[in-house]
Amino acid sequence: MTNFIQRLDNSPITRPMWLLWLLSASLIALDGFDFFVIGIALPLLKLDFGLSPTDTAMIAVSAIAGALFGSLTLGAVTDKIGRQKMLLIDIFILIGGSVASALSPNTLFLIISRFVVGVGIGADYPISVAYITENTPSRHRGQMVIGAFAFQGIGTVIGAVVGIVVISYFQSFYPQLPILAIHYAWRIMLGIGAFFGVLVGLLRLKFLLESPSYYINRGEYEKASHSASILLGEDVKLTADTDPICQERDLNYGDLFSKKYRFNTLFASLPWFLQDIATYGVGIFTPTIIAFLALNDEPNFLIQQIKSSQGAVIVDLFLVFGFILAVLLINRLGRIFLQVSGFLGMAIGLIILGISSIFIDNSTINISLILIGFLVFNLFMNAGPNSTTFLLSGEVFPTSIRASGAGFAGAIAKSGAIIGVYFLPIIQEQIGVNNVLYLLSFCCFLGAVITYLFSKNLNKNV
Repeated sequence: MTNFIQRLDNSPITRPMWLLWLLSASLIALDGFDFFVIGIALPLLKLDFGLSPTDTAMIAVSAIAGALFGSLTLGAVTDKIGRQKMLLIDIFILIGGSVASALSPNTLFLIISRFVVGVGIGADYPISVAYITENTPSRHRGQMVIGAFAFQGIGTVIGAVVGIVVISYFQSFYPQLPILAIHYAWRIMLGIGAFFGVLVGLLRLKFLLESPSYYINRGEYEKASHSASILLGEDVKLTADTDPICQERDLNYGDLFSKKYRFNTLFASLPWFLQDIATYGVGIFTPTIIAFLALNDEPNFLIQQIKSSQGAVIVDLFLVFGFILAVLLINRLGRIFLQVSGFLGMAIGLIILGISSIFIDNSTINISLILIGFLVFNLFMNAGPNSTTFLLSGEVFPTSIRASGAGFAGAIAKSGAIIGVYFLPIIQEQIGVNNVLYLLSFCCFLGAVITYLFSKNLNKNV
């Protein structure tokens, strides 16, 4: 008798599979937009709210802290109540937080509302990876998971474009009144994020389908048959004979740290943690770093923000190119190879960025090294660990704790992001941008070593 997994693996990619994929990809795009656009908004916020360096770091890190909380707690809830219900819950959390952020009257309110936005985004990591992993043929799974995660890169580019358009509008129509841009541009940027959230919510309401594997794991075969029939586009009857309940159906959160799965948990978590230290530490401050390294002599504040955002668009396009490479190479070279080589490439890119400041600002060598450093970093990041850590977090755990495991790994990753974002401006004041970049390059090298060593000890029977 053919079971559901066999049917799924033999199936073409159906329209419902594409819709589920698009649902997952859409909020990942919103994740990329939200985390990047705050980097463009921060210089304006500093002037509007009179932020101290600590205030700035708190605003930058609040959504990431929320994502940590959302991944850690709501991943486990997803395994209990199902993927479909959590998809609705987390989008409403996200929309509410985004609207509140755009209307924030003061720093504290903004920090709290940004935290709420992060909770919604954090919940989507384990939901999305579990949803795609459980509902696509194994021969296409790696490409579809990475393809969905590639929307993070698309979101960052959209965030940069939105920032350029909004600031350019104020610069064009109110060049003598920069105070208007300072007061309202950042609110418009965050408000556009809320609008995108509404669009994603409408898409999710249009098509909702629970994972058949989730129902099978709970012994609910009638519901599993109904979901499988819609997913595969054919009449499917699943029973206890065709799909016996997995012996590991009773696994709980604590089993992530058992002898059987502890290396899987460490393997999913630690490289992602190190990668996010570098990714968010560099990514959220990309416009700021570009301005510091190459635009120090631009006296007009708004023009400087526009130029730094334009530079960010160029380098962030290579985030998308990196994802494309990952999709093309994942089945040929394998997850581990791409993750190790990607970490090493990121380290090289950061070293090049650090060396760039040795040369005179705006000189040909200075600008060339900045561009090359960012391009190498972004290309290898998304061709490697930014794609593979997300993919592997859903593949190394069984169905009963898949969202819990992916959620835990995502939470550990976001703790790395907090370190990168919160401490970067503080450490930068003490040791300078160059040394921070060299420190981040060491984190990437360590990620390559841990990936290689821990991959040898995985429990692959999941």
